[in-house]
Amino acid sequence: MPSAVFDYTASLSAARETHGGYRLDSHWSERHLQCVWSDRALRPALLVTDAGENVEVAEAGRWNLEAGPDFLDAVLLVGAERRRLAGDVEVHIRPSDWTQHRHAADPRYARVVAHVTFFPGALPDAALPAGALRIALRDALLTRPAFSFDDIDLSAYPHAVIPATPRPCSAALGSDPTRWRALLYAAGLHRLDLKTRRLTARVERSHNSRQVLYEEVMAALGYKQNTGVCRRLAQALPLSAWPASEAPLTHYARLLGLAGLLPPPDAAEDGAARLWLRHLWDLWWRHPAPPPAPPLVWHLHALRPSNHPARRLAAAAALFGGGQELEEIWRDLPLESPVTWFATVRRRLIRRTRMREWERRQMLTGPEGGPAGALIGESRAAAIVTNVLVPFVGATAQLPEPFFAALPPETVSAPMRATAAHLFGRDHNPALYAGHGLLQQGLLQIYADFCLNARDGCANCRLAANLEGGDQELGSKG
Repeated sequence: MPSAVFDYTASLSAARETHGGYRLDSHWSERHLQCVWSDRALRPALLVTDAGENVEVAEAGRWNLEAGPDFLDAVLLVGAERRRLAGDVEVHIRPSDWTQHRHAADPRYARVVAHVTFFPGALPDAALPAGALRIALRDALLTRPAFSFDDIDLSAYPHAVIPATPRPCSAALGSDPTRWRALLYAAGLHRLDLKTRRLTARVERSHNSRQVLYEEVMAALGYKQNTGVCRRLAQALPLSAWPASEAPLTHYARLLGLAGLLPPPDAAEDGAARLWLRHLWDLWWRHPAPPPAPPLVWHLHALRPSNHPARRLAAAAALFGGGQELEEIWRDLPLESPVTWFATVRRRLIRRTRMREWERRQMLTGPEGGPAGALIGESRAAAIVTNVLVPFVGATAQLPEPFFAALPPETVSAPMRATAAHLFGRDHNPALYAGHGLLQQGLLQIYADFCLNARDGCANCRLAANLEGGDQELGSKG
């Protein structure tokens, strides 16, 4: 696999923040802030302007997928008298971005009634439209310990519809598969570097690497619908509260009880399931834990049985409740043999998640039948290895570049397919990336950095401009 000399970071279309002068543990972008503003479940209930007035969001506004302010026709209720402001909302990372982006001279921003940023800071009154509010999200988000930008599924929110015609990036990139691989290789390395730096910052802040690893694995087990809920559960029942002398089944009962996912024995479909549920209830009653506040809310609609949190929590109990540290899965493996490292770690991870009571059962309340399969499959194991274990190892050891090139592939997702179609055309051969985990990571990074925010039909895309300009060459070495 070639090593790219293309400077992917030079093409980024939006300012990016990594760990620094804040405590939220994520690599995040302006789009994450747009999701927070748009979603009532993510947006802090109490917002305050820089003048100290409370703001209630009656209507967040329509997410604008064209040029102009981020949200149109929002309605805000301001101050004790709840005066009504109606207009547009612009979202930035820092107050100074308004000036840097030259919005004051753009008539499309004349109706902006609120400039929403993550960081607080000063901005001259004359820079914004008359009467526009200045609202910073940072302090309100920092009061929510379970909040993490990582738990926001960016693809679940409105984003621009990319036209079916060939895209500027495709024309600029050309039809040379060597150039294609080099771009994805560089973007994939960039993505993994961001993940490693984020995990490094979390470990340094918490001084508890095992708890950080536990929370990250729990979030990965939550699948995209329940990542945030699983993270909150891991914080509500930290590893320090897991009795080392207890078996994994006890820890499983505690996780189910605390999660509110332990059904009554009467819900069982047969006698064996009823006895099992009674046993789990007995374990939970003997080892209770304070419930989280507010209560956990699980997203269970349209979930396949194999992705149900009840199965995923069993995997967590087996991984962390067996009396052995999870690090033992890879501790004896040399990093200089990455193919062997990945194959062995994935195999051990799947084996470690076994729980006898789930070997012949598809559902917590269902009857026993034929083999039910592993609690986590090959694809989910590969996702945990790539997104959690590799960045965690990289936080404490220098990983050589060839190590990343051996990343195991995951199931090709819709964002991967869409991005590949934009870059390489609809008739490209998916074999280019289907069997290579690092290239898949590159597709996901390009999707997050560019395709999700494509406005005006990909006009002014910095990736296309950089590819076309020739100032950064795509090449290979070795």
